[in-house]
Amino acid sequence: MAYVSHFKELRVYQLAFSAAMQVFELSKRWPSDERYSLTDQIRRSSRSVCGNVAEAWRKRRYPNHFTSKLTDADGEVAETQNWLEFALACKYLTEEQHGQLWNTYEQVARGLVGMMNHAETWCGPSTLLREPIAEYDIHPDEPHPSDTPIDI
Repeated sequence: MAYVSHFKELRVYQLAFSAAMQVFELSKRWPSDERYSLTDQIRRSSRSVCGNVAEAWRKRRYPNHFTSKLTDADGEVAETQNWLEFALACKYLTEEQHGQLWNTYEQVARGLVGMMNHAETWCGPSTLLREPIAEYDIHPDEPHPSDTPIDI
């Protein structure tokens, strides 16, 4: 298993992002009278899955906050699936498009539930999660740490 250092490296985030982009591309072709209803709703909920995963990642020091944000992401998955059902019923999506997106969101949901069920492996005190000790006693004659080049 690879070490994850940023939310963009999470498989669940990558899947959700890809699905949200597919929703965006497909919804460009929907009728303009849906712009402020179905189109707006499904775009917002699909993107919100990613936003909540990103927030959960930043709150992983606190298992309850982490789980809460993942629960929000899972709720947004369900909302997106609801809008997919409307898009199919309105014939804005083909059965194939609907099925592919539905299955992707099912994978995302499984990933989120897995993370919630094993929050202890993602959360808690760790040297990898803690901020380094800050130097607050900076002398005016010393260069500021941000002025020091960093070798990468």
